[in-house]
Parts: sequence; C-alpha cells; structure tokens
Amino acid sequence: MSESTSTVSMTSTAPKKGGGRRKLSLPVILLIIAGGLLLFSLVRTISGAEDLTSVGQISGALQLAVPIGLAGLGGLWSERAGVVNIGLEGMMILGTWFGAFAGYQWGPWSGVLLGIAGGAVGGLLHAVMTVTFNVNHIVSGVAITILATGLTRYLSNFTFGEAEGGSSKQSPRIDPIDRITIPGLSEWLADIQGKHWFFVSDLAGVLGGLITNLSLLTVVAILLIPGTWWVLWRTGFGLRLRSCGENPVAAESLGVNVYKYKYIAVVVSGGLAGLGGAFLAIVSTGIYQEGQTGGRGYIGLAAMIFGNWMPGGMALGAGLFGFTDSLKLRGGAVNVHAMLLLLAILLLIVVVWQLYKKKYLQAVISAAVSALLFTWYALTDELPSQFVDAAPYVTTLLVLALSAQRLRMPKADGLPYRRGQGK
Repeated sequence: MSESTSTVSMTSTAPKKGGGRRKLSLPVILLIIAGGLLLFSLVRTISGAEDLTSVGQISGALQLAVPIGLAGLGGLWSERAGVVNIGLEGMMILGTWFGAFAGYQWGPWSGVLLGIAGGAVGGLLHAVMTVTFNVNHIVSGVAITILATGLTRYLSNFTFGEAEGGSSKQSPRIDPIDRITIPGLSEWLADIQGKHWFFVSDLAGVLGGLITNLSLLTVVAILLIPGTWWVLWRTGFGLRLRSCGENPVAAESLGVNVYKYKYIAVVVSGGLAGLGGAFLAIVSTGIYQEGQTGGRGYIGLAAMIFGNWMPGGMALGAGLFGFTDSLKLRGGAVNVHAMLLLLAILLLIVVVWQLYKKKYLQAVISAAVSALLFTWYALTDELPSQFVDAAPYVTTLLVLALSAQRLRMPKADGLPYRRGQGK
C-alpha cells in the first residue's frame, strides 16, 4: 500500500489529541492570559519591582526564550517520530560554532544557514545510531553532546585562534542581523508603560516588548511554531510522522516507510537545535564563546515536556524560562524577590482549586508552602545572588514537577524498532 493511500486509513487509528481532555477555546485562553497579566500587575504594584513587565524585560525575555524554544521545537519533531533526543545540547553547540565560523567570514545569514547544517549533521548522526543501529537513545544523545564539545574545541584552536580578534575559545565579532521596531506605536506603548498604571501599563509593556528591537531571526523563529503545528497536525506527512512515534508497527503495516520518517524528523530536530545555537552566537551575543549554550538544549527539552509534546505548550514553557532568565539579568535580586510573592499568590489559587476538587492533603501542602513563601518575602528585601543565578533552573524543576500528572508522551517514544518486526 502506498503512503498516500495509507493517510486516509490511519486517520481513524490516529491517537486523539490531548488524551481525550477538553480543549481550551480561544476566549478561555485569552481570559487566562488576562488573569495572568492582572496577577503580574498586582505583584508589581505591591513589590515596587517596576521592571517586572517593562518593554525591556519582555524584549529580553523573548530573546532569551528563542534558543530554548528552537531546541524544544527540535525535540518535539524528534520525539513525535519516536526518537528521544537528549543530544539537543550537542546539536546547539554545533550550531553556535558553525554559525559563528560562517557568520564572521561571509555574513550573519550565511552563519544561520551553516548553523542549521551543523545541527542537522548532529541530528543525522543521532538518527544513524538510534534508528539504523538501535543504540539506546539516551546513550547516543549524550555521546553526541560530548563529541560536539570536543570537536568545537578542537576546531576553534586552528580557526578562531588564528583569526584577527579571535582566540581558541572565542570567535571574532559577527555582523548583526537587522532589527525592526514599529515606529510611533513602539514609542507610544513605552510611554504608557513608563506611567506605571495598574494593568494598562503592564499590557503596554508586554505589547511593546513584542514589537521593539526585534531581530528578523526572532520573527523567523516565532513563525516556525505555527508552521510546525500546521505541518505535523494538518498534513498527511505530519500524520505519517506522528504515527511512527505512536505505533510504528501499525504505520509500517499501512505502507509507511518508518525509517525514512524517523530520519527526517531527527535531522529536522538537529537543524532546529542548530538554528537555536546560531541564534545564540549571532543575535544574542554577536560572538561565539565556548560553553555559551549553558544547558539550554536540556531546558528546551524540559520546555517540550512541559508543553505536553505540543508546539503551543512548548512555546509557553520556553517563554516562562526565558522570562525567569531575563528577570535575573534585569534588576536581579529585586525582580526575583518579587517572584516569591507571585508564587505565593499562585499557590493560594491552587489551594482554592484543590479544595474545590476535595484534594485536602494537596491543599494543606500547597498552603504550607505558600505561607513559607509569604514569610520569606516579608522578612527579606533581596535574595542571595546564588539563588538569583539558579532561578531559571529552579523554575524548570518546579514546572516539570507540577505538570507531571497531565503529560502524555508519544506511546512509542524511545522504544526500539526494527523494520519488518510487525510481520
């Protein structure tokens, strides 16, 4: 049976989205967003942390979220086809080096393309080991990260080390990619945000941060999120690819070339992670530095899990981690201190919800933690620098712990598969 005719057949066997849970309508989603912004406005007013929802904070959070989001998007492609990709960090490392190598010599967009290619090569290597040779996916991913770290260090010694303005651990300066700002509207929103009005200024700060000093590569990265959703959930190609991650034996019986789709998914995964690495080198810093990925590949994987292997949820997770990271850089201890109050209020809301659901033990635990956070906030003015530095990673652990009960990974994710095993 051909792949084109198998698409219709698999429609009836494809897994239901969301595991049978009711989907949120657009008005409900907008209401949740408005409620979240209202909560941020309340915390900003009480704490005096005026930078919490400023234009600069939102713009910085978006820039920090993009590499994480691209890594998470890469993980989503791979795992939807049934291949766990722990090697995202290594593929990002390849993207930073190859992006910088081409960027300082031939221009930033050449760096973007070569960064994608570098990450895709890492993805191809992961696909060969996991799909063709059935190597354990975790072992393969870790090996690729170790290989990428050693390879880029070796290459830097005789490329950047001999280039003007470079060293064995750092590339020469890379020309920037053009940035865009909507004139008039951006200044008007910044002016409203500066007045610190309740809710209105916070809304202006969020909107202003999304249209101010925006790199063109950021726009491309944002468009990749709905693009991925459309390809994977609205096309026959996407249906076949996802079937490989849910039940490859059944997919093969319907004529799908499972190996081909797994290879495509993992190579695309590596390319997206490489793009995230190139973004770090070209847009975020304008220079390659050894170790600059800083574990963002792993955080991207966490964002994907938080998002329940869906593009929109993954983007929300990446935005959360980017926002926390930006808080650390802008205002540091003061902003992160205000987040204690935010977490305490959120836990109070959780307590009310758990009482409504008659989950009394969980409600008591949440209330105790909320009281502890309120006390910590009231008795301190700033947080220790060590806690501020660890805030993005603590956020990652907390979010994964709180969201673990609603997650549903693809059924065949990480499971070994051999062509013809269903016959």
